[in-house]
Amino acid sequence: MSTDAALGRALALVRDLRRRCPWDGAQTPETLRPYLVEEVLELDQAIYDGDAAALRDELGDLLLHLAFQIVIGEEQHRFDAEHVTRGLEEKMWRRHPHLFANSPTDPDHAGWERRKLEERQGRGGTLRGLPRALPSLLKAYRLQERAAGVGFDWPDAVGPMEKVKEEIDELQREGRDGGWGVRDALVDELGDLLFAVVNLARKLGIEPGQALEKANEKFTRRFEQVERLAAERGIAIGRVELAVLDKLWDEVKRSDSRTVGPSD
Repeated sequence: MSTDAALGRALALVRDLRRRCPWDGAQTPETLRPYLVEEVLELDQAIYDGDAAALRDELGDLLLHLAFQIVIGEEQHRFDAEHVTRGLEEKMWRRHPHLFANSPTDPDHAGWERRKLEERQGRGGTLRGLPRALPSLLKAYRLQERAAGVGFDWPDAVGPMEKVKEEIDELQREGRDGGWGVRDALVDELGDLLFAVVNLARKLGIEPGQALEKANEKFTRRFEQVERLAAERGIAIGRVELAVLDKLWDEVKRSDSRTVGPSD
């Protein structure tokens, strides 16, 4: 790879660091894992914030980690940048034959999904291959996407909506019959309810993690307003009844809705 290429320069930088810096030279794929996860999350935050400067910097940090893994692969004679890039090219060629074959065929996303499915089934099944450390909310979403890819899916959001109602009923019944302190049974029912809500989000075309992220931010904004109101009125949070806090919450909610709109 040309040393003038951006990736080539990143690889050359890491090779030099590993020769001359004891800390960089001591790193392994395993020791770099925690930092890689942190960098990916920081990149995700930069994308969410829409901050171009932060996005550029975080992409650079992620590129550094990718370069580290490639250079260590070279040192261990396992793979190099050419192997990594070639593998990527071949995967995209397989999944986009309508773009790279001599005659256009199957030029749709469904065909791409079918080819991904064939690759997964070759590895042991439709649901195989997801990282064990994938956050549970995202993992539920991806499991449902994969099942839907082989036809295990409702035609619209009506079925998932009814399933959510059914799971709420089952949770309430378990609480009444078994008692709200029977943890294992409640964990199972609550898990089923969360899984059903994720499926409903998917059928509505909404990524559930992003929806929950917005809800978290909205709750944080409103609760901080409750705290400010309480302080202004001499109300000691933590020492008053819930009814007092509920009134403050309703007041903040009404004010917030007028500011940002009823959908919030």
